Formats: sequence, structure tokens, C-alpha cells
Amino acid sequence: MPKKKKSKNLKKTKKLKKSKIKTAVKFVEKKSSIPGPDEKPEIKKIKKQATEKRIYNIKDFVVYPKHGVGKITAIEKATIGDIDIQFYKILVEKEKLTLTVPINQQTKLRPIASINQINKCISILKTKPKIKRTMWSRRAQEYDQKINSGKIYELAEVVKDLNKKTDIIADQSYSERQLFEKAYERLKSEFEAVLKVSPEEVGKKMDKALGRTKISEEVQ
Repeated sequence: MPKKKKSKNLKKTKKLKKSKIKTAVKFVEKKSSIPGPDEKPEIKKIKKQATEKRIYNIKDFVVYPKHGVGKITAIEKATIGDIDIQFYKILVEKEKLTLTVPINQQTKLRPIASINQINKCISILKTKPKIKRTMWSRRAQEYDQKINSGKIYELAEVVKDLNKKTDIIADQSYSERQLFEKAYERLKSEFEAVLKVSPEEVGKKMDKALGRTKISEEVQ
């Protein structure tokens, strides 16, 4: 019986030795893969995801940050030097302005909002305005940047923050009133394009969310 035990113990020690040798080999392999002080590490290039250019069609509504909602009236070609350039003709009806935007520089354009985004804007308009204690000149600059950002949620925030729930001019400074009207009209024009309803209906919807309905009714 003791002889059998010895043979079993010998087998176990052999197995242990083999496993130690294997781990040592693995460690040496890992160590060799680490670059030395004189060796330069290999830099693997990461392939960038191909960016797809959105193709807009004639009669599509788009948003140009500095001017708001516009409608593509034409897609034209022009040759400047030896280069052929394609560009969109965009009519911004509110400003009576026609923009010329090259197709290869259309990153500033964005499609009009979805119904879900419009609903989110309505919920933003219903929230309480954020009152900041900073100087008006700084706040005015921030509001102007938000208006020209082309981001619909930021536009809704400006309308909500500058809303005084009154049509009385004395309750707002001239510059404050101007910024409010600019943001309000920008947001309203996008609501019109998405909801495909009259400006009057959009105005009522926005005023209701802002709590301005009673005031407009009193004026009537």
C-alpha cells in the first residue's frame, strides 16, 4: 500500500512541475511582448467611421442656425475656377432672405425637429424660468448664443426664461423684449413647419404652454 501512495505522489509532483514550467513560459512570452526602453511601441491605427452626408431635396425644410427655418427652393451647380460646386438655395421666409449653401459645407444645416422633439419643447415651455443673478449684458450674450446655436431645446429655454407672461411693454426692457421675440418667432416657425398648422394655432399652443393665454384673450 505505501508503494502505491509514493507513485501517486510522484505523479502529482511531475504534474506540478509541468504546470510551473508552462506558466514560466507564458510569463516570458508576455514579458517579451512588452517593448524595451530602446524599442518603439507599435501604434495601431483606428479606422474612422465613414461620415454620411445627408441629402436634402427641393421643398425640404431645414434649419440654418443664424437664420432659423428655411425651405430648399433649388439645387444648383456653378463652376468656380476649375471646380464644379453644387449648392442649395434656401428661402428663409420670415427674414425674406435666400441663402446659398454649398452641399459640401452643409454641416451647419440640420433637418427640422421631429414630433417628439416638439412635444419636449412644449414641456420645456411649461417649466419655471431660471432666474440668474448675473449682469444683463452677460445674460443677453448667452441668450443670443443659444438662439443662434440652431438647437431647438436651447431656443425653447430662451423663450421660457424671457417669458414674462404679459404683453405689457413696461414689464420688459427693450433688449429683453427683442431677444424674446426673436427666440419666440424662431421656435414658432419650426413648430409651423413640423405640425403643418396655421401660425395662429401654433401661437395659441405656445402661449398656452407659457401661460400667456389669458393675456392674449384680455387683449382681444
